[in-house]
Amino acid sequence: MHKLAGKKASKEILENIEELLENYYLLKPDANKQNQKVSFGTSGHRGSSTKSSFNENHILAITQALCEYRKNACINGVMHIGIDTHALSLPAQITALQVFLANEVSCKIAKENTFTPTPVMSFTIIESNKNTKTLNDGVIITPSHNPPSDGGFKYNTPNGGPADSDITSIIEKRANEILNDDLKDVKFISKEQIKESKFLEITDFITPYVKALESIIDMNIIKNANLKIAVDPLGGSGLEVYEKINEIYGLNLDIVNKSIDPTFSFMSCDHDGKIRMDCSSPYAMASLIKLADNYDIAFANDPDFDRHGIVTKSVGLMNPNHYLTVAIWYLFSNRKSWKNDLGVGKTLVSSSMIDKVVNSIDKKLYEVPVGFKWFVEGLFNGSLAFGGEESAGASFLRFDGSVWSTDKDGIILNLLAAEITAKLKKDPGVIYQEFENKFGKAFYKRVDAPASFEQKAKLKNLSVKDITSKTLANEQIENIYTKASGNNASIGGLKVTTKSGWFAARPSGTEDIYKIYAESFISQEHLDLIIKEAQDLVSKSI
Repeated sequence: MHKLAGKKASKEILENIEELLENYYLLKPDANKQNQKVSFGTSGHRGSSTKSSFNENHILAITQALCEYRKNACINGVMHIGIDTHALSLPAQITALQVFLANEVSCKIAKENTFTPTPVMSFTIIESNKNTKTLNDGVIITPSHNPPSDGGFKYNTPNGGPADSDITSIIEKRANEILNDDLKDVKFISKEQIKESKFLEITDFITPYVKALESIIDMNIIKNANLKIAVDPLGGSGLEVYEKINEIYGLNLDIVNKSIDPTFSFMSCDHDGKIRMDCSSPYAMASLIKLADNYDIAFANDPDFDRHGIVTKSVGLMNPNHYLTVAIWYLFSNRKSWKNDLGVGKTLVSSSMIDKVVNSIDKKLYEVPVGFKWFVEGLFNGSLAFGGEESAGASFLRFDGSVWSTDKDGIILNLLAAEITAKLKKDPGVIYQEFENKFGKAFYKRVDAPASFEQKAKLKNLSVKDITSKTLANEQIENIYTKASGNNASIGGLKVTTKSGWFAARPSGTEDIYKIYAESFISQEHLDLIIKEAQDLVSKSI
């Protein structure tokens, strides 16, 4: 644990924003170097301008490749573009517009000095395609909760969700070809020509989203309960959303931090002493946790608002797995218009407490690999009522069972916590404690370990035969998975289960590490043993 964990960021560690912006334009990536190529992970291309992994040339190449992909896929409607509050987001939007508009792609952006959360963009794309003959899509320029030095560029398809790997692999391959060919195929206009383009429209993304919230959250019950609510936007793109919620619905909601600062100097440092706007981290969320006793419910979001962090009087900051479990149980108990055959989506590294609760309410579980993209189709066609992942990201259907967003929506998950508290007269932390009394206590942890590029590749391609042990933490191994049970898609690693516990191992898409997720329903000591043996098993295999 770093000495700065949970403490306010010191001036010495704040990002040099001027240098970061200069490097965006000055440094030219070498596409022959692995760490400087365009690389789409589970949430688009991410990197830092100082490391030559997120620079003007990357965005020029990606955007041109995306224009070519759209043309081949017959997507010729509006490209919606939203940015978050990271320093590199605005220059990346300007670069993207230079290319989109030169390629005569109709674009919509928010007015100057405003930002657009990821879920608002997903909602907007879906709504825009309801009554149109053309297909509309979108780009969200955000590195999510990553440090202030990072930038990110994510493509969302006409169904509103993040593009699957079959699409991003095409864009990635073409973008790297463009980089290698010195950007010769890139069409672009000057920055000065952007505002004059007939293909650009300024719009209000926020108001329609907020007005529609009453179709998915019981805003009246929250208002009538007069709950005292606190929200910390963590300097993110949804500040205006919460201001608009107060304006339209008149909630007793205090916005405790209205700062917009690309250094994120108001943050408490994460476990490793870095500034990271992770609303599921007790260290990053230290400031809001201190306010818990003053409010009935409190919550926060990361900079692009696709993740949620729930703070209750009963337990403080809720573990994301715990809150997902409560949300699933509550929704299926209170959304009476939902069809009986709707499924529940979870990632295979999420807590098995979800499995127990889903089984207790007699619903079908749909377990998928890591990545929200696996829930997009089910949420879009209405076969999945809920899709959630262990990293505090989820979305669900409206009251009438129709689609809301097909990307993670931290706003509705936060408001749902207020609805739960208002209706049941107890906060989600208390409800989860009741689950523990009924199903047993779950001990869950994720650990990271160093891994080279070659080791990560080997881990990604492990087979069942590579695990020769018959036991794990003194229990018989029941199953070894390399494909998810819900959709038979490759895990990109493996999962091993026993009667009382499990672990999953998979390589990181952006860092030189692999991740082990583990859970025990016996004890902390049993969990520690699972992790130790998991690390030994993986080390021998790679």
